[in-house]
Amino acid sequence: MSTGREPDGPGTPGPDAAPQEGRRLHPITPWRRAWAPIAALVVFSVQDYQRTRAWVEELTLGWLALAFAVVVPLAAGYGFVSWWVTHYAVTDTELRIRTGVLFRRVAHIRLDRIQAVDVSRPLLARVAGVAKLKLDVVGTNEKDELAFLGEADAVALRAELLARAAGIAPDAAPEAGEAPERVLLRVPPGMLTVALLLMGSGWGFLAALVVVPGFLWWASGSPAAALAAAVPMVGGAWMATVGRYLSEYDWKVAESPDGVRVDHGLLNREHATVPPGRVQAVRISEPLLWRRRGWVRVELAVAGNGGDTLLLPVAERAVAARVLATVLPGVDVAAAVAAARPVVRRARFAVPVWWHGYAHGVTDAVFVTRHGRLRHVLELVPHAKVQSVRRTQGPWERRLGLADVHVDHGANGSVVARLRDAEEAEAVVVAQAERSRTGRRTARPERWLT
Repeated sequence: MSTGREPDGPGTPGPDAAPQEGRRLHPITPWRRAWAPIAALVVFSVQDYQRTRAWVEELTLGWLALAFAVVVPLAAGYGFVSWWVTHYAVTDTELRIRTGVLFRRVAHIRLDRIQAVDVSRPLLARVAGVAKLKLDVVGTNEKDELAFLGEADAVALRAELLARAAGIAPDAAPEAGEAPERVLLRVPPGMLTVALLLMGSGWGFLAALVVVPGFLWWASGSPAAALAAAVPMVGGAWMATVGRYLSEYDWKVAESPDGVRVDHGLLNREHATVPPGRVQAVRISEPLLWRRRGWVRVELAVAGNGGDTLLLPVAERAVAARVLATVLPGVDVAAAVAAARPVVRRARFAVPVWWHGYAHGVTDAVFVTRHGRLRHVLELVPHAKVQSVRRTQGPWERRLGLADVHVDHGANGSVVARLRDAEEAEAVVVAQAERSRTGRRTARPERWLT
């Protein structure tokens, strides 16, 4: 299978070849590249700290001024040269990105392999009126990016790439413009604040931050040990509370012909698109303290993303079900919940406390599992996305007549129906294999704007 990036090779350019130079990035980009010589100087200083310290102690004001006069122009010159040699061009079949000062690299990104084009606006970039364009390509683990482009240029290029990937004629693609959208949901800041306050992870980090460093200081008498334990806890508490709030602020989900669009962020504004047909599984989480309010969190497993994609940080159950019906047409969350059947009673001998949280079911559209007592988690896998089905049975499960059913999907993950009756598990494997074959024959196409 060919990948999204293809190496530059000899030969005569085809009729769809773009001009050799192509287009350059925004003129502010050299300042982004200027950090490399400074970073090299820092690394050198850290590796030989004693010698660096001796040099610094011997420096006079004149030498410092001279060093400043050399390093800054060197960094600025490197940034300018790297910007000058970087070009990108869009042809009828691919996006070409040429980079490299000493070693040239040419990325050939086939348009029909592009599965997501996201626009990112970090805080300083928003101030400067520029944005990053990130490209997610089938068959690659890392995203290519164009940083930076003017905001208007980034949006226009994104629309052109999606239009060409959808098969629109090359002459018409630049004029196609951004596809219209219909807003499905906007998370109010107050709702997000309350949801984060009711999450246990942030409070857990804060409690550990109060107890653990103090205990280590008392037990060892070493402030360094206490500080070493406190630093990662402060980071965890920040990421679970303030960091998450900054990232999930003003969360908006919209429907468009090129997929479901997600915009979010207070300081760094992110724009992502969930490609049509690429969703492999859905995870709906319901923390304990959200249950009375009827709130849930929804994550998606998307092929090629290398991890879960957050669709809804918090939403009411009915609203989340309506959004999911757009992402996965034909999937009824209420029917999936009703289809889940609990495990047999003898499963309590395998998992004494948590056994009652496990359940499994099947609807016409999805394979369903449920687990968790304090935090309820419902997982759905469309039948057409199932790659393999397997049955596993440990020695204790074998003695109890139980087995687990694993359903592997296209995002390199799996969903497990645990502690099923052994005979039932065998029947589930056979039936699910047949449902998956039927689902793939009737699946919708995985193309943009179709």
